[in-house]
Amino acid sequence: MREDKLREVHAGHDGTWVAHPGLVPVAQQVFDEHMPGKNQILPPVEGSSRITAENLIELPVGRITEFGLQRNIEVALRYIESWLRGNGCVPIYNLMEDAATAEICRAQLWQWIRYGAKLDDGRLVSSTLFETMIREILETIRNSVGRDAFEASRFIRAAEVVRELSEGEFREFLTTAASQDLP
Repeated sequence: MREDKLREVHAGHDGTWVAHPGLVPVAQQVFDEHMPGKNQILPPVEGSSRITAENLIELPVGRITEFGLQRNIEVALRYIESWLRGNGCVPIYNLMEDAATAEICRAQLWQWIRYGAKLDDGRLVSSTLFETMIREILETIRNSVGRDAFEASRFIRAAEVVRELSEGEFREFLTTAASQDLP
């Protein structure tokens, strides 16, 4: 955890998140040591470019892998399923995830589908590919947890929410869209 907080402070973060109050002293020690001021806002570097609205919808130049696409879908599914059961902080693949992670996953999925991104193998990230992957991931989850546990879960509704928020017009906040399902 110390190494992760060190990475964050060196990347310019002004603060951090911890999964448990008992971890605050470790994080605070790293930030107190490596962030001497109130924040890390520096004057703009001369010649640096400004972020524009166009930059925000621009497709990234980096590679998009099949694994990355699948992982975004699965993490969004697992988080939303847990959130629908009342858990807002969820361990997924040995990382403590919250709504921000699921928001990033589904927004990236939306962007890739909307703007026709391509996987590094040349396949188009389309609604068809997205739907195929979501069905495969649900089947894998069903097989791993068992049919009865799967039927008792909220994965089917979570998949509906992921579909709803990854296609069509961009909607703000998955938790707003899914809050109608809370008891």
